[in-house]
Amino acid sequence: MGNDDNLISNQEAGKETGEETKGEIPGDSSQGQEESSEFKELYEQSLQSVQMGGVLTGKVVQINADTVMVDVGWKTEGYIPARELRDDQGNIALNVGDEIEVLVDRRDQDGNLVLSRDKAAKIKIWDDVKLACEQNTPVKGTVIERVKGGLSVDIGIPAFLPGSQVDIRPVRDLDRYVGQSFEFNILKYDRKRNNVVLSRRTILEKDREAEKMETLQNIEEGKIVEGVIKNITDYGLFIDLGGIDGLLHVTDISWGRITRPSDHFSKGEKIRVKVLSFDREKERVALGLKQLAENPWETIKDKFPIHSLIEGLVVNLTDYGVFVELEPGVEGLIHVSEMFWTREIKHPSKVLSVGQRIPVMILDINTETKRISLGLKQTTANPWETLKQKYPEGSVITGVIRNVTNFGIFVGVEEGIDGLIHMSDISWKQRVKHPSEMFKKGQTIEAMVLNIDVEHEKFSLGLKQIEKNPWEELSVKYPAGSIVSGKVTNITDFGIFVEIEEGIEGLVHISELSSRRVKSSSELFAVGDSVSAIVKNVDPKSRKIRLSIKDFEAGTEGHTVNQYINNRENIGSNLSQALADVKIVDTEREIG
Repeated sequence: MGNDDNLISNQEAGKETGEETKGEIPGDSSQGQEESSEFKELYEQSLQSVQMGGVLTGKVVQINADTVMVDVGWKTEGYIPARELRDDQGNIALNVGDEIEVLVDRRDQDGNLVLSRDKAAKIKIWDDVKLACEQNTPVKGTVIERVKGGLSVDIGIPAFLPGSQVDIRPVRDLDRYVGQSFEFNILKYDRKRNNVVLSRRTILEKDREAEKMETLQNIEEGKIVEGVIKNITDYGLFIDLGGIDGLLHVTDISWGRITRPSDHFSKGEKIRVKVLSFDREKERVALGLKQLAENPWETIKDKFPIHSLIEGLVVNLTDYGVFVELEPGVEGLIHVSEMFWTREIKHPSKVLSVGQRIPVMILDINTETKRISLGLKQTTANPWETLKQKYPEGSVITGVIRNVTNFGIFVGVEEGIDGLIHMSDISWKQRVKHPSEMFKKGQTIEAMVLNIDVEHEKFSLGLKQIEKNPWEELSVKYPAGSIVSGKVTNITDFGIFVEIEEGIEGLVHISELSSRRVKSSSELFAVGDSVSAIVKNVDPKSRKIRLSIKDFEAGTEGHTVNQYINNRENIGSNLSQALADVKIVDTEREIG
């Protein structure tokens, strides 16, 4: 049926048939009526079969340039516009005799039936959607584009896939799914609004649950399994073993030190690990990677004897030192104090860099804590050994003051090596509150070598030792029982200090001030008062002189008076002149 000549109604065909029957079988009117009734019934069925909007299965009878003729039954034909059937190359993938589902769409202006395969397909798709939703069976579709809130998917008709239903875990980059084909479950649909909502997550969860059950049946402690790195954190890796995740803690990645797992691994990477422990009830799995290799710490002392030299690779630089890899999984630390004999550095990165190979000495190995102490300076000669030979104790050196502190003076001896003059070694008698009162940075002075401690790298110098110790003669000059005179220089709660020579002070304890009871030293004396006292004791080592005014006042023997007179006459002696420019140190004030 493609033109007007072919459009003959079933009713007219029935009339013609009836007339022919009458002509062939004259006089048999009952038989003609029966045949007319049968034709009428067939005609009515034909009208029902081509009801508008119905979907029928037809047979291709003719293929033209613009139309494809289809027999939809009961000698009724219609046509499909060829544009519906052409592919991207303009070809029609049909042959005469092929069956095809079509929808009876309408009649054109000439009364011909217009059919549509596309509309029939859409109706069938909606039927499939309904069935898939009711039976919870998956449908296939292709992601077309990203839309607000999710993705648009082609399942024959446009459908919506919410972002929350794309995967089991939240997805940040939805664009990477565009163009990919998956299976989906239909969550809900509304045919009137042409709306279908899909879920890929439900299918993944179902697959994962089945995979999980299989994994739980096969997993056991000590077994080596393969998984995929799912997530990377500072404390380890999460490995997908198949429906269940296991944790590979950072301490079980390597026998050596791993600070940032992300520097060594990436998401999606396959990895073989060993099951260390498995809690079936809580579904927790602890994994190990280093356990697949031999523990190097079991034979570490045999490989690296103490004080042996070895070359290593710098792998990390910190404020406190340098980590050096001796072999894969074994690292040692060069503490900043073990880098150079004399050179001071602000940060190891100023002299070394990651990836550099350097010689080191094994200083100590602790297999329990898995720590190796290394030394870099020990690979070169110790300059402190040379210093000890070059500057023997008692020798005098000349140097420049490099620093003045509240506890002493640092004097430059050689490049990178300073000697310390402690404030107690500045003067025999002069009281020094702060070395800066007497010395300045950059000043050149002479000092005596007191000690060189090679092990602790300390160089001790003395200034007062250049002069003779006056205290060695004071015990002879002022024997016990001799009388001395002087001025009160300081008053304390426990007594008074009396200067008997310039820079030489003695202490009169409060109990030695008077024969009567004294509550406070200031009751009897003031600074600047002249007093006389008897020497009770002279201690050259601690540089202390103990005096007693009480004994002086009570003394009546003649030799004591004579001794006092003799001492007054000897005030201007040569020893006094030699000590006139020195003061006694603060520690003398604590006598008693």
